[in-house]
Amino acid sequence: QVQLVESGGGSVQAGGSLRLSCAASGDTVRRYSMAWFRQVPGERERIAALGQDPSTDYADSVKGRFTISRDNDKNTLYLQMNSLKPEDTSMYYCAADPRWYSIPTSRAYNYNIWGQGTQVTVSS
Repeated sequence: QVQLVESGGGSVQAGGSLRLSCAASGDTVRRYSMAWFRQVPGERERIAALGQDPSTDYADSVKGRFTISRDNDKNTLYLQMNSLKPEDTSMYYCAADPRWYSIPTSRAYNYNIWGQGTQVTVSS
């Protein structure tokens, strides 16, 4: 089973950019449907997803600003975040699950493997 470690979070001013990384070990990311979630009150919200096929899906709140990608050689998932807004402030989590070839529905329970999270803070 793959293990996930996120990095790249930090503090940035509104309008700035950050790139989050999710380094995988123990298995290849190509075998997993993967996603980025962020913590909102009461739940984890999926903001970007990448299937094995490799389709992508984005939450409306980040569409056009965030890009999910995967580097198979580095066994790493990325989230490029541009035009950041104060409302993007949150803890961001990488998630994976081998059951889905494409992208499952956006509920967190569809992903069985999680990283520890990385904090993103956007100031106005």
